[in-house]
Amino acid sequence: MARIRPFRIGDESALAEICLRTADAGTDGTGILDDDDLWADLFVLPYVARHPEHAFVVEDESGSARGYAVATPDTVAFEEWFRDQWWPRRGVRWPRPEQEESRQDGLLLYAYGRGDQDERYAAEYPAHLHIDLLPELQGQGWGRRLIGAVVDSLRDRGVPALHLVASAENIGALAFYERLGFAALPSSPGSQAFGLRL
Repeated sequence: MARIRPFRIGDESALAEICLRTADAGTDGTGILDDDDLWADLFVLPYVARHPEHAFVVEDESGSARGYAVATPDTVAFEEWFRDQWWPRRGVRWPRPEQEESRQDGLLLYAYGRGDQDERYAAEYPAHLHIDLLPELQGQGWGRRLIGAVVDSLRDRGVPALHLVASAENIGALAFYERLGFAALPSSPGSQAFGLRL
């Protein structure tokens, strides 16, 4: 039987694999970028490095990680840490592109710009999260439980609200967040943001 547990040191490679296998609007992102490792270095590994107390894993009966939810309680502080500490160590693998000519270029420009721009939702919804679940465990309530674990950890810390941003192409995820009570927020083309008061 699958179960949810807190993140443990040593989970990083499994979470990176889950991130990759769900990176393309919920489907497998393998081979889309020149370097598959970039996905995890942007969307999961910094969170477990900075805030392991807000990271939860769903594992199957064999003990293999099949999904995760990670969060930061303070988006502004997290993005500044990403810019000043995380990316200078990790981003040396990927030089900053001069312009966006590929999907990888777009992700790298996003990475190099983190911490230098206004965080659109952070004033009202200071925390944010990322969640990914492999297809074989979707539709069984694990996503709801993962988000519940993150929400409880943030609420215990006194965080008033959180947000997330999903690809507008990921129709299943958009419906899922609405079912959980997230409110749709004004969003940029190609994405949909949601907020939840805790």
